[in-house]
Amino acid sequence: MKIPRAVTRFNKAVGNPIQRQWAPRLAPWAMIEHVGRKTGNSYSIPVLAWVDDDRISIVLTYGRHTDWVRNVTAAGQFGVVRKSKHYTVVRPRIIPSDSPDVASGARLPARMFDSVLIGTMVDG
Repeated sequence: MKIPRAVTRFNKAVGNPIQRQWAPRLAPWAMIEHVGRKTGNSYSIPVLAWVDDDRISIVLTYGRHTDWVRNVTAAGQFGVVRKSKHYTVVRPRIIPSDSPDVASGARLPARMFDSVLIGTMVDG
């Protein structure tokens, strides 16, 4: 399943600006910080992210072909702010949502979608 484009546009215009207010502080919300592949601009978007030890799992509710997912996989790393702490995530990769590598907290929501982005968190 993938969230429809109309919902995507609404969330980008209305939902994301609201979620940016609490996402860096309130788990499982987090803020992804990445750089555009083509523009070189810095972007920051709210996501739901679950962590097991140093492994982060982000359920790809809009699918694996969104700009931010392509940006972070192309760069090979990205920043994340979670619980008011900044981390660098290295070796991001996309895995099927039923993979045993998905963080335990993300397994239930991942069932509704096809893919999960995982990576290793380092202090950053």
